[in-house]
Amino acid sequence: MYAIELTPEHPVAQLTDFAVSAEEAGFDAVFASHHYNNRDQFMALSSMAQATEEVSLGPGIANPYETHPVTLASRVATLDELSDGRALFGIGPGDKSTIRNLGFDHDDALRRVLETFKVAQQLWDGERVDHDGTFEADDAGLNYEVGEIPVYVGAQGPHMTKMAAKHADGALYNGSHPKDLAWARDQVDSMREDRVADTEFDLAAYASVSVAEDADAAREAARPPVAFVAAGSPPPVLGRHGIDQDVASDIGDAISAGDFEEAFGLVTEPMLDAFCIAGTPEDVAERVEALREHADSVVFASPLGPDIEDAISLLGAATDRFPA
Repeated sequence: MYAIELTPEHPVAQLTDFAVSAEEAGFDAVFASHHYNNRDQFMALSSMAQATEEVSLGPGIANPYETHPVTLASRVATLDELSDGRALFGIGPGDKSTIRNLGFDHDDALRRVLETFKVAQQLWDGERVDHDGTFEADDAGLNYEVGEIPVYVGAQGPHMTKMAAKHADGALYNGSHPKDLAWARDQVDSMREDRVADTEFDLAAYASVSVAEDADAAREAARPPVAFVAAGSPPPVLGRHGIDQDVASDIGDAISAGDFEEAFGLVTEPMLDAFCIAGTPEDVAERVEALREHADSVVFASPLGPDIEDAISLLGAATDRFPA
């Protein structure tokens, strides 16, 4: 699978046009990211569903804190109905720097994510659900039929990655560097004998990408998403790339305070190299080829490039060089 992520920092109509362009460029899926301070991801996905015909669509990712998991399951099921069975469910704990603005934390994140999609699968199977765990549900059910919906867990640390490998259809692994994907592949392979899901697991590199004919412009456009990735990366990931944990923490504090200019200015060149594939189409193609040594799929995530429409075209051409 080759997919793209669209960030609802743009108007829904523009996001829909981007999704149409992505389908025309041959992408297999489009994910919409979520932060409360952007436009609503499910409204954007609904618009995309009505304007496209073949591309799969889903949240990348939704978090099970702001929205009750049963309601979240229903939203994804509605998207599946609207798109004639093209929905994907990307589920993860969410970005620490923004959800803590709303009074949420990441306590029991793994359990919350696992319980969320397990309950969703029961609801989609037509079951009535009683649940008492990280959230409660009392005789909950959906009043309409739902088909099977693939579940992708947003992961970066070892526990979430292994949980995904055991229970989910795939992982949207937050990594842009071959070193990180090699590590993720080891975690996935270690769970082969413990896997309980009956589908073939899809390890997807959810890679921040910025492409343009001008390499410097591509790297400059990468600063905002790299700031979010650096701020949310656990210490082992930062250590793997020699990133100063104090600087990453300062970036997270600036994001939480809404001082984005300061946050983006703190992004270093090593952070750009570690957490984004940024450069010319040739640069990106080379890095993607290296990722595919370890990943089954690649999701080209924000920012895509200084010009998103152009970036979609350039990335679509780059994927033609590699096997599906």
